[in-house]
Amino acid sequence: MIIRTAEAADWPLIYPFFTAIVEAGDTYAFPENLTSEAARPWWMEQAPGRTVVAVDDERILGSAKMGPNRPGRGAHVATASFMVDSAARGRGVGRALGEHVLAWARAEGYHGMQFNAVVETNAPAVHLWQALGFQIIGTVPEAFDHRRDGLVGLHVMYQRFA
Repeated sequence: MIIRTAEAADWPLIYPFFTAIVEAGDTYAFPENLTSEAARPWWMEQAPGRTVVAVDDERILGSAKMGPNRPGRGAHVATASFMVDSAARGRGVGRALGEHVLAWARAEGYHGMQFNAVVETNAPAVHLWQALGFQIIGTVPEAFDHRRDGLVGLHVMYQRFA
């Protein structure tokens, strides 16, 4: 598996798993029923952000987007989002993307990384981010309308870079 910068030609290969993940209703608060054209700006970052893909034998297994968490005076803290195709789960794709994003943010000189909205019931993601050094610094109660579980909390997770 290699991780590389996403290209325009990658979007048609990302869009199917992007849509499946959003429509599942258990991890992302993106609008549902987005066309490919409407969904693209939700995932394909422009500078100073970046979108990458994890590729194995030319098959896109997952993707991450990253950049400053806030503009202006908040731009010294990075943020990122991750999606892994369901057919590739359990193969370490999320961890590889997470490690890649953290290395990128450090190399770019960010002070830390903040995840603004990790669904508290998404145990695999919470576990992975904690294993990679993130802490839950707060939980906004009932901030996510989970398709199966109803109103659940969103964790704000943070990792300060030394």
